[in-house]
Amino acid sequence: MTLVIGRSAGPSRGSTATRPVDLPAWPVTALLAAYPLWWALGLGVLIFPILAVPMVVLLVRRRAAGRRLRLPPGAIWWALFLAAVVISLAALGADPPGTVADHGSSRLVAALFKLGMYVALTVLLLYAGNLTDAELPRRRLVRLLGAMFVVTVAGGLLGMAAGRFEFTSPVEWLLPEDVRSNGFVQSLVHPYAAQIMNLVGGDRPRPAAPWGYTNTWGNNFCLLVGWFVVAVFARPARSLRVRVFGVVVLALSLLPAVFSLNRGLWIGLAVLVAYVALRYVLAGRLWILGAVAVATAGLVIALVATPLGDVVQARLDNGKSNGVRSYLVEKALDGVTESPVIGFGGTRNTLGGRNSITVGENAECGRCGNFTVGGNGQLWQVLYSHGVAGTLGYLGFFAYGLWRFRRDRTAIGIVGSAAIVTSFSAMFWYNSLVTPLAFMFLAYALLWRNETEGRQ
Repeated sequence: MTLVIGRSAGPSRGSTATRPVDLPAWPVTALLAAYPLWWALGLGVLIFPILAVPMVVLLVRRRAAGRRLRLPPGAIWWALFLAAVVISLAALGADPPGTVADHGSSRLVAALFKLGMYVALTVLLLYAGNLTDAELPRRRLVRLLGAMFVVTVAGGLLGMAAGRFEFTSPVEWLLPEDVRSNGFVQSLVHPYAAQIMNLVGGDRPRPAAPWGYTNTWGNNFCLLVGWFVVAVFARPARSLRVRVFGVVVLALSLLPAVFSLNRGLWIGLAVLVAYVALRYVLAGRLWILGAVAVATAGLVIALVATPLGDVVQARLDNGKSNGVRSYLVEKALDGVTESPVIGFGGTRNTLGGRNSITVGENAECGRCGNFTVGGNGQLWQVLYSHGVAGTLGYLGFFAYGLWRFRRDRTAIGIVGSAAIVTSFSAMFWYNSLVTPLAFMFLAYALLWRNETEGRQ
């Protein structure tokens, strides 16, 4: 059963009936529909805690009027995770073996930033889940998420065509010079189209806009593409023009998806297609096998007949990050043995590199050492930062959701579950904070509302 705080609105004794207080849809709509604007202004992920404030006010106002506040199924698991995040702050002063020593106070800002983002996204989940179809129809939310996929593709194409495009945002202009020159602050407020990296010989742009990092771009691509397909193709009433537009966007999306050189994205798409196909087959909709076969044939032809195939092969032949990732996984697991229950409250930088503690970052090589333990995947970050307790809470919440909504065979049910499944595969190499977790929560909210308001 879904947990409920409060009671249904109704007339109190000796008074007239109180008019129900509706939740306006504008905080969620503004968050998604205007995200390119927030990115251009330099707000980016900062918009989540900003809009969480009116969401909290509106939820409190609704509760004060006697309306119910429903908690998501499995909320106890997420409460466990948040508790572990808070408790683990006590370990910020610890210096695990093989990491750079520092004071806990210098790590506090980054840890509080992550905690604040987790809380802000929790508010988003509560708000989106408590909205009704009269306030924000589920189909409209699906369309908003589908539009975010179009934005992701557009950002990817921008990264390909103008990889060095960047500009100083208004928010960045307002910051003092010493603050805005900080690398972490730059990642928050400085818009750019792509990250320039040398993975297959020579510097090449890897799409990042509007998500800040190319890995986040790939993660969000996987989380959003399913909603775009549902928004465009799931309703029979959609016009031919809309469906043609959908086909064109999906075809164009192949270009940045390949040129991003993002193997995690490629694996995620394979997991997504396999999961959706399996769910449809189990539901007796065998036509999905033909659709997958046609799509696969088209992809193979594109890889063989165009330079896309050469790009994919070059990336597969150059796994420069494999050694570093393996090294960081080992360091993360070592950290779990040092502090198994609550972790260390945040990430740490390694002493040197994987071959020698004397190797580190310098002006000529910014990626030669001092790697971030927990920076190579959400699973490793949660394990290292918040221990087994935090990991059980984090994974338990989404696993419970998958089990709870397993019988939802609607398009929303299948794609929402698929988003969670792909996030499970991505957690081995992608970090989820901030926007990927936001899209995971919105998928969860749609599954939750599909259960409480009738499946569609």
